[in-house]
Amino acid sequence: MIYIGLAALVVAVIALAVAFAPRGEPTELPSPIESVSPSPEDQAMLQTEIVVDLEVGHEAEIVVDGFPVSASYVQGTATYRWSPGPNDPSISAWTTGEHTVVVNWEKVSGVPEFGSYSWTFEIR
Repeated sequence: MIYIGLAALVVAVIALAVAFAPRGEPTELPSPIESVSPSPEDQAMLQTEIVVDLEVGHEAEIVVDGFPVSASYVQGTATYRWSPGPNDPSISAWTTGEHTVVVNWEKVSGVPEFGSYSWTFEIR
């Protein structure tokens, strides 16, 4: 009986790993974006947090599913973090399906530099 339970647990772990594993090739991100999470075309869970890491010296506006969001900013690392919550005026919780994130950035010192990058991911 214990072996059946262990076998079922192993099958469940493998199924979850396959269901939530990143798909395809790594995506080239435009400078000054160093990383984004979830990655483009990822399948994510309801607890997912949007993370955008920029080169230092840049600021960004983040738009999720057409709504500008108030992401927290980590000074010195140029990292923005946001997740939906009950007090968020735009999105209170993730819904299953595809979501689109747009990052509009600008360089805050030196020669002006502006840009935009968008990607999609899926909540399962």
